[in-house]
Amino acid sequence: MRRLRALLLKGPLWRRLLAGSVLASVALPLVLLLLYRVVPVPLTPLMLIRLVEGYGIDHDWVSYDEIAPIMVRSAIAAEDGKFCSHWGFDWGAISEALDDADDGGRLRGGSTISQQTAKNVFLWPGRSWLRKGLEAGFTVAIETIWGKRRIVEVYLNSVEFGPGVYGVEAAARYHFGVGAGQLSGRQAALLAAVLPNPIRFSASKPSAYVNRYASRIEGRARAIGKGMYPPCD
Repeated sequence: MRRLRALLLKGPLWRRLLAGSVLASVALPLVLLLLYRVVPVPLTPLMLIRLVEGYGIDHDWVSYDEIAPIMVRSAIAAEDGKFCSHWGFDWGAISEALDDADDGGRLRGGSTISQQTAKNVFLWPGRSWLRKGLEAGFTVAIETIWGKRRIVEVYLNSVEFGPGVYGVEAAARYHFGVGAGQLSGRQAALLAAVLPNPIRFSASKPSAYVNRYASRIEGRARAIGKGMYPPCD
C-alpha cells in the first residue's frame, strides 16, 4: 500500500493512472459493501443491462419488515433451503456442479441466496470461472459484514421477477396488484417459482410447470415454519 501511495504522488502519468485504477478497484467494492449494509441498493448491473436491451426499470425498495413473512420463507424454500445453516455456500450443490463440469457438462448453478445476492448487486450475469471467483469473494464479504437478515432483504429487493421488474414490492404490484406485505402464500410461491427464469415464466400467468412448482414451494414454505421469520439472526 505504501508503494502504491508513492506511485500516486510521483512518477510518470501512466503509472499514476494505473496506481489510481488499482486503488479504486479495491476501495470502491469495500465502500459499497459498507454502504449497502444500511442503504438501499438503487441499481444493479443487471438492471442496467436489461435497460440497454430495451426493458424498463420497475423497482421499489421496501424494508425487511414490510415484506410478508411468507415471501421470505417461500424464497428460502425455492432457492436455498440451507440458507440459515450455511456460511454462504452449499458445498454439496457446488460439488455436484463441479462433477458435472468435469464430466463435460456446462458450468451450472448451485448458488445460494448469498451467492445470488453477491452476483446481483456487484457483478454481471454469466457462468465464467472469473465471475464465479469474484462472486465467492463477495459472498464471504456480505456474510461477514451484512448478516442473514440483510442478505435476504437485499436479495428480495434486487432480484428480477419479470422483464424489467425488480424486487418483491414492484413484483407484487405488477403481478397481483398488492404490496409486498399483503402477499398470500400462493402469490409468494408463484413469485418464488419464476426466479430461475423470470423472463420466460410469469407469476401472474403461470404455466402448468410454474403452478406445479409453486405448489411444491408452498409445502416447503409451510414446513420451514414461523420460527424462520425473521430468518436465522
